[in-house]
Amino acid sequence: MNNFTFCSPTKFVFGRGVTDTVGAELAEAGYRRALIVYGQGSVVRTGTLDRVKASLDAAGVSHVELGGVRPNPEIALVREGAALAEREQVDIVLPVGGGSAMDCAKGIAIATGYTGDAWDFWSKKATVEHCLPIATVVTIPASGSEASNSCVISNDAEGLKSGCNSELIRPKIAFLDPELTFTLPPYQTAAGVTDMIAHIMERFFSGEPAVGATDNIACGLIRAAIDAARIVMDEPESYDARAELMWIGTLAHNGLAGCGLGIPGMRDGDWSCHGMEHEVSAVDPRITHGAGLAVIFPAWMRHVWKSHPERFLTFGAEVFGIEPIDPEVDDLSDIDEEITPERAVHDAVEATIDELQDFFVSMGMPSTLGELGIAEDDIDQMICGLRVNRGESFGTFRKLTLEDAREIYESAL
Repeated sequence: MNNFTFCSPTKFVFGRGVTDTVGAELAEAGYRRALIVYGQGSVVRTGTLDRVKASLDAAGVSHVELGGVRPNPEIALVREGAALAEREQVDIVLPVGGGSAMDCAKGIAIATGYTGDAWDFWSKKATVEHCLPIATVVTIPASGSEASNSCVISNDAEGLKSGCNSELIRPKIAFLDPELTFTLPPYQTAAGVTDMIAHIMERFFSGEPAVGATDNIACGLIRAAIDAARIVMDEPESYDARAELMWIGTLAHNGLAGCGLGIPGMRDGDWSCHGMEHEVSAVDPRITHGAGLAVIFPAWMRHVWKSHPERFLTFGAEVFGIEPIDPEVDDLSDIDEEITPERAVHDAVEATIDELQDFFVSMGMPSTLGELGIAEDDIDQMICGLRVNRGESFGTFRKLTLEDAREIYESAL
């Protein structure tokens, strides 16, 4: 087990009706003026925004609003929000929504009071030294941004989508009300489940040796996510299944599932798939992050598994119950060819990857980049973005070159 630092300072307020306690919680914590950040209408249509504002009003917490956050939030709105936060002298930023609203709010909190351009934090020209406090009202379990130290923002002018990490941007309070997710469309639910599973897999497939306690947490969370997802696809208002997904989404990205698996001084996982998907949704910001991951992750797995097949065998056994064929034990009467140990491992790993991708597809996720509108002509742009964001080589499970990345993209078309 490698050295690690686990930090989870966020206070989680979880359960039915906690949306109506936002104002009281913020007032008790000493906040007096909030900047509410939200997306393009769903929290308005469902009444969630009105409930949050009513709770703030009842607790004497004044507020201003910034709406219109798009999927894959763009730096222009971060700049606008930071100027608004400074002008209105807010003391907390309060996103109401999913990962996009939360990341935009984090960007605003970082940029407020900074005298340079906000994009400096994502172009690595500046490090985070100050951040307004953040509280979140989560409506889409997916990104885990309510407990993470990360924030991803797009820059359309430069054709980039980049991340910024700092312990200062972990939210102070997260409100998790599973009932807010009852009305999520199936596609958003599926993309969210894919994203949370991907967060866990990035850590599991770090390239480091097994850590029993952490591996069991990781694989158990993925099994629970799969079970709950299958229920909500048939029963969208199953409170228990929605609650499972909401809590898994948080635990998937607060660092717990990577303890001991990261390389000290680096991120707690491989993160190649997230980096490669960011370039996909940089080409077309309308592409949902989870949908892109549903394509990229299996393609990456097929490209790299031979570097550490034992990790894939553990994953297959613990998540899907897939074990390599044992010629000394298993009935091979229906198999015409010889099963060597190497062939047994190959077949078990490929079956594991197939099972994972089949699960994503069963929820309505794409299996190819073509389904997302990405063509071979787009790969050069994605490689250019990777070079800027990741360099000439990246990854810890297996060091990938940009040519490896090109092969993975091509295999996923």
